[in-house]
Formats: sequence, C-alpha cells, structure tokens
Amino acid sequence: MKIIGIGKNYVSDKSEISAIKTGDQLIFLKAESTLVSNNEDIVFPAVTNELAYEVELVAKIGKKGKDISLEDATSYISEIAVGIDYTAKDLLAASRANKGPWTLAKGFDGASPVSKFKPVSNFPDLNNINFDLVINGEQKQVGNTDFMIYNFAEIIAFVSKFMTLEPGDLIFTGTPALGAGLNVKGDHLQASIEGELLLDFKLI
Repeated sequence: MKIIGIGKNYVSDKSEISAIKTGDQLIFLKAESTLVSNNEDIVFPAVTNELAYEVELVAKIGKKGKDISLEDATSYISEIAVGIDYTAKDLLAASRANKGPWTLAKGFDGASPVSKFKPVSNFPDLNNINFDLVINGEQKQVGNTDFMIYNFAEIIAFVSKFMTLEPGDLIFTGTPALGAGLNVKGDHLQASIEGELLLDFKLI
C-alpha cells in the first residue's frame, strides 16, 4: 500500500488557478507506517519540535490502474476520508538546506492520521466537497475541493503515468491555502467532511 501526497494544491482565490496550473504537480510518498486509524491518539513525535498540521481529503484507490485517462480517473476512487498530513518542519528545513528529500520530515510514525472512509458514492460532486479542521474547539482550516489547483481526476491521471495505482493506495490531495500551523502536545484535533465529524484524536 502506498501513501501518496500532493503539495501546494489549493488557492484562496480561484482566479489564481490558471496562472499556477502548469501541469507540474508536486508529488511525494509517505511510509505506510505513518498511518494511524480508528481515531487513536498520537504520541507527539520525539524527532521534531515543529509539528505542522495540514488537513486534507484522502482518496482511496479501489482498482488497479496505470496510465489512467483523465476521463476515467475518478472511477478508480472507492472511498474518501479526511486526514492530517503532518510535517516535521525543522527536519524539512534541515533537509532543504542540503537539497535533500522530504522523506524523514513526512515519513515518521504517526504522520498520517486518517478517519474512517465514506463510499465515494456519498459525494455526487467531487469538485464541491466541504471539509474543515477544529483544534481545541477553534476552527483552524476550512476547505472546499473547488479551490483545488489539480482535482482528483487530474491527480490520479498524473500519478498513474509514473506508478501503477493499486487497491488500497491512499492519496492525500492537498490542504486549504490558509490556516495550516503547528501543533503542541495535548492538542485535540477534530476534522469533518460536510459537517460530519470523522477524525477525532489527541496528541499525547
């Protein structure tokens, strides 16, 4: 099972999309061991002092595909969830200083908490899904998929040019342009899709 992420994929103003959309998507991989499910609490990682959260919708792949056409791409999604793409910002800065990869900054244990999944059939319009993140009772991020630079279909078609997508693969599809920040030990995170609370855990 692969965990695939896409970076810098939302705008706050849709008029910006045409200028930004070059076709060059920013794709990265996360280790399977980053995954946390069932709303389990997460031990604050000892490897970082700067734990950055980004709420994202997560698409689960339901069938095997390679070189998938744009027209068929969304048929490869079986379910959708909400998750947090965690980044150790201090590790990322150190790696970037040496022109290194993102692997350690994105791949530590606990870096990918994901809610239970909902059937894709629950979402009649993939380009109009609302989701949000609340931390300690305060809303921090609000997103709608209409503000994506590359939509679900475009992500799947692009990634499948390079690697075969297989059932169970997860794609973190990007975080809203505003509101990402740092967590501290003790924070309580709650993420919802269309007002339904799906992800609910604490950093301990």
